[in-house]
This record gives sequence, structure tokens and C-alpha cells, in this order.
Amino acid sequence: MGDEPTTTLTVAKLKALCVLNDLSASGKKAELLVRLLEAGVDKETLGIEVFDETTSTFVAVEDEPDAQADESASDESPAEPLMLSLEDEDTMPSTVAPAKKRTKPEPEVLEAEILEADLLPAEEAPSKGAEATAVPLPASSGEPSPRSAKSEAGGAMTLMDMVRRPQAIAVLVTLLLLGAGGYYYVNNQIEPFTADSLRYGDEMTYMVQDGSFMASEEYVELVTDRLEDPPNYCKVRLSFQGSSSASITEGTTAELNTQSTNDRLGAVKIQDGHGLSWLGVESVTKMSFSKFDVSGHRPSFSQCSDISIDTTQGQANLNLTTWKELREQVVLATELDFTSILSGTSYEGTAFTYGVGGLLGGLEELSPGLGMVISPVVLADFFGNEYITKDATGLSSGWEWRVTGSEKIGSTNMWKVTASHQDIRDFCLGYATMTMWLDAESPWAARQSVDVAISSDEASRSSCSAWQQRGIDAVLPDGELELHHTFEQTTLKRGVKSIELGKAYDNRPRSTEAEPDDDELVNWGVDGTHLPDNSTVRQHPLDLAMACLDGFSSVASGAVSALENDGYVWRAVDTQNGSKTSWNLSWVATDTTAGWVNFDVSGSADDLVCEFVSKGTFDESITHNRDSIPKVLPMHEIEAILMDSQRHAVLTGPSALYTSSGPHDSTSSGYLVVVPGSGFGIDFSDLLDTSGATTIDVRRTWDDGAKDRSFSALVDGTDGRLIGWTSLSVEELG
Repeated sequence: MGDEPTTTLTVAKLKALCVLNDLSASGKKAELLVRLLEAGVDKETLGIEVFDETTSTFVAVEDEPDAQADESASDESPAEPLMLSLEDEDTMPSTVAPAKKRTKPEPEVLEAEILEADLLPAEEAPSKGAEATAVPLPASSGEPSPRSAKSEAGGAMTLMDMVRRPQAIAVLVTLLLLGAGGYYYVNNQIEPFTADSLRYGDEMTYMVQDGSFMASEEYVELVTDRLEDPPNYCKVRLSFQGSSSASITEGTTAELNTQSTNDRLGAVKIQDGHGLSWLGVESVTKMSFSKFDVSGHRPSFSQCSDISIDTTQGQANLNLTTWKELREQVVLATELDFTSILSGTSYEGTAFTYGVGGLLGGLEELSPGLGMVISPVVLADFFGNEYITKDATGLSSGWEWRVTGSEKIGSTNMWKVTASHQDIRDFCLGYATMTMWLDAESPWAARQSVDVAISSDEASRSSCSAWQQRGIDAVLPDGELELHHTFEQTTLKRGVKSIELGKAYDNRPRSTEAEPDDDELVNWGVDGTHLPDNSTVRQHPLDLAMACLDGFSSVASGAVSALENDGYVWRAVDTQNGSKTSWNLSWVATDTTAGWVNFDVSGSADDLVCEFVSKGTFDESITHNRDSIPKVLPMHEIEAILMDSQRHAVLTGPSALYTSSGPHDSTSSGYLVVVPGSGFGIDFSDLLDTSGATTIDVRRTWDDGAKDRSFSALVDGTDGRLIGWTSLSVEELG
């Protein structure tokens, strides 16, 4: 019995060793063991035990003196080799009697993911007719067979021994490829999702990269209108980059003093253009540009020079705030605050619009949804409840979008979406495209690339119909505009309470609550010569000044004749000049002849002094159309609305338009009437219905120490609604 070797390895492990040693893996356990011994596989690897006659027990080979000597030599080596064992847990004893106490610290164990392969043991399915061969096993005594420490830690074949064998290399490479491929497949799957709604207190920071802006001809005003003394540029280029953030304000209970409960906690109060108070969601985008370079091109020989003359480098900060009404989800107001330092000049200002507004000016009104390119897209607003998955498509706010697949950004897999603005494309205005990368954890686009190019060039509109081209000519400024940039998310902080839109709340105003009654409006277009103005806070209102025209028959006969024969004043502006008021009136005759007259008024109504200053005619004809002049509030009524601190507190104060008793000495007021038809080469027929439009404008410029200040406001004359206001401060730092 002592001559028969026994092993604790299973048949499956013996077969695996046969494969690694290029031997046949068929046969019974005894045959496999003999075959491995004949091939030179050492007994330690085979886990062979022999019967010791003196102790009447099975003793592992490694317990013999030679094996122990080998172990001692191994302990003296600097480090033990990493072992790859074919043992599994069910063959390992629960208690081990160590053959020798280790005196050196155990080497650090490296943890690795184990890829297991289940081999079907041949003994579980023996071939038909095969004889059972008895393989002696240790006698069962209720205790596990003694195993030496080396059997556990050092008795297995080393990794180096195994990888030297070609069969092992093939097996390992296959397992590595399968394992890596499986890992890649599992970890690159991205689940479809629907966009999570915004929460009060949400905030995302991001980087603005590769920013560029170009404006030519009339588009230059988008930049120069922010300047007090705009240069004569025909083209402007901006290059910018920096950091930014997008957040949702979390309002406090102080915002809910008109509410009976705190159900709408998080919302803020906001007034509309009529001064009515609503509840809304406040969104804030802050941009800090560490690079803000401006290049200006000037006209040269009737063309715009390709070489920039003025190049300045500086920094700029932009804060864009929007308020969306809680119930109807419409934008009630937009505020743009900006500061910049360019070539030693500091600019600081605000542009506030009751409605859609921002950096792109009137283009956002022309093409709703275009303003989304300014800041990261809010996914819930853009996609709604659409399922974000591969090949999903939709239309949102004028944008056609498609999910093209997924990409890994950093360590996160995200859905990739491309979008194109339908109106910009279909009306041949140019193109506006966005590429967005969406993460289910973020309520904003985690990455967003923007490309916008708008042009009035006829070559770009060759595919448009004649009707479309007429409409484009009427509304599209001459020139080109381009905007390119990329947003990249850096951090994300989520709030707690979700924003619930479409919900009612206490004391919500009616949309018509502040509109004037019909008997308050004046239909002066029937037979009047000018918009009524009987102001009591301005020294010489328009009704009083019109009396001066009777004395100008010899010096301004064209104006006097036109107004006496069914003509009217379509534009009028006053300017305070000490004790005098300068009026500039633009008139139109029934034959569309148009001109202007400028004169000064002083004295009182009983002792009026009129002084003619100048006159002129317009090269372009102006449409005469009384039927399209809308009913309006008189200028003095609108003036009273603007001075009401309960409605528009921002318009009154030392840095605004009015004092508590009237306009500042440097404040001027005027109105403009636009009717369908031609004027200065522009056809407004496609923009206006049968009624025209009337706006009231109020402006002030003054010196405030070293600063040049200005403030202006625009009002809808048909209902007294404040459209918006702007303020600007310019200071030379050098």
C-alpha cells in the first residue's frame, strides 16, 4: 500500500494539468496521475501522498526532509514567487498544521479578479463499459489530512512555470481577451432615460472653451450698442474662454408673503412689464472670461477691411438671469449684467427685457429658441418626457434633434445628440447647430458644442422662395453673425425639491389686469397730427410745442404744409436744454414725402417763445397710413406709469430716469409710429398686421464724476407695458 501514490487533486484538475503539459486528458484518475508522473511533473504539483509505515498515516511528499530543506531555502530567498494554484476551496483543509514557523513577514498579497472556468469532471459521466479503478485515498478519520504550509503557499506551480508553456500562454491570452471584452461590453452599456426635472438649488459649473464671435455691418450694433461712444466698426471679432456656472435660485419663505401656504417654496417674486407681481423660477448663468479679446475692422474705400485696426485684450463677466412664470411657464423677464475692462476702459451695465432677451438681441424674438445656444441646455425644457435612446428624434423650440449614439466623456458614458434650428435653416437665414452630450445624472447638458452662422448674403438664400426673401430682407440686418463655443461640465450639485411647473398659486394676476380700458386709449390716427402729450412734469410737452409750427411757415413750409393737409408726426423727441426744450419732429405727407424740423421752445404757455433751428428731408419715402396707426395711451399717461415706484421702482432714483417729482434735467422723451408699408427701404408689411405699432422711449445721459452714464427705457404705447431698460457706465482707468 505504501508503494501506491495517492493525490488530493480532483480528476478535473489532473485533466487541466494534462492539457498544460500537452498530454492526453482522457482516462481515469489513476491513469491521469501516472501519465503526469511519466511526463516529469513533480510530485508537489500533483499533491501526491505516500503511506508511512511507522506512523500508519498518509504523509505529503513535501513533509519529507528533502522537501523541508527546499522550504528552508525558499524562506531565505528575498521574495517568494507568485503562485498560481489549481486548488479550489472544497479541497483545502479547514485547519492546517504548519510544517515550519515562518520568521519573515508575509509578502503583500495582490488582489485580482478571478475568471473561473467550470470543467465537467469526466468521472461524473464515465464512458460505457469502462472499468472502475480503485485509487487509494486517505482513511477517513473525521479530521482533515494534514497539509504543510508549503502545500498552501508554495507547493503549487509558479506563474512563471506555467506561462513558459505554450498551452498556458494560449489559455491565458484567451481568458484575458474574453475578460477584457466582457468588461468593456458591460461597462459601455448606457441606459435610456428621460430628463430629470430641475430642482431648486441645482448648480452646475462648467468651462467655456474655444469661444469666438464675429459680427459685421448692422450686426456690429449687438456689441457697440453696449458702448457709450461706439467706434465706427464694420466688423467685430471676439475671442473668449473662461469658467461659468448655471444655477436655480432657491427662494425663501419671504418670497411667499402673498401665499396662504408654503407649497410653492423655492419660487421667487418677479414683476412683469405692467408692474404686476408673479411667482416664477429664477435661473442664473454666470460667465467669467479670463480671455476676452476684441478686434475691430474699419471701412476702407467703401469696403470693410480684412485687417483689424483695433485689437484689445481684456477680461469680462456676464451674468444672465431669466424668470419663468410658474403656471404658464413663459419667460417673464431676462436680465443681462456685464462688466469688462478693455484697453484701460471699464464698462459696466445692465440690459433688462420683459420677455425673451439676452446676448443675441432681437434675433431671439425673430427665431424663438435660438437663445439656447448662450448657456447649457436644460434637458427637461428641451426634451420634455421624450425617451433618450439611440435614434430617438424630436422637435423642441424650433430645434430638430436626434440621438446619434453614445460616447464616453472622461469616465462617463453619455448619449450624444445633434440638433439643428429649423427656422434658421428653412428661412435661409444661415445655420444654427448644437451637439450635446447627456448624462442622466445632470439636468443640464454635460457638454455642448455650438455653431451659429447667420447671413443676409443673397447667395445663401438661393433656395428660398421670393416671398421668404422679402420677409428676410424686412427683418434680417445686413451683414453676418457667427458664434462658436463649447461648454464642458466640471461640477454638479443637486438640490432637493423638484420644480413643479404648471401649478396654480394664490393671488396670481390676470393677464389683462393692468391693461388700459378702451376709453383710456386715444385714436389720434383718425385725424390728429401727433400723439397726445399734456405732461405736467415736463416744461414744454408736445401739445404745447406744436403751437410753434404756425410761426414757421416761411422757414419750414414743407412741414407746415404736410401737417395742414392730412400729414402727421410719426417721430418726435424732446431734449432739455436748461430753460429751453428742443423738439425734433419727423413728419410725413400724404404723398409719402417725409422730412424733419428742429426748434427750441421756452417760456410759459401764456408767453411761449419759439426758435427755429433747422430742417431737412429724408431721401427714402415713408408710408402714410392713418388707418394703421393704433390707439395709444397719451405720453403723459405713460409717463405717470413709469414714475410709479410701485410698478417700476428701478426707473426712479439718482442713477435712473426720474426723480420723485419728474424727469431729471438730462432726461429726454419721444415716440415712434411704425405702420405697414415701406420706410427707409424696409417693408414692414410681413411683420405687422393691419395695425401698426407705437413705442415710447425715454433716455438720459450724464456725467457721474469720472464715469459717463446712460439709462434708457422702451414702452409699448398701446398698453403702457414696459418693454425693457438698459443702463451703462464707462470709465477711463488710465
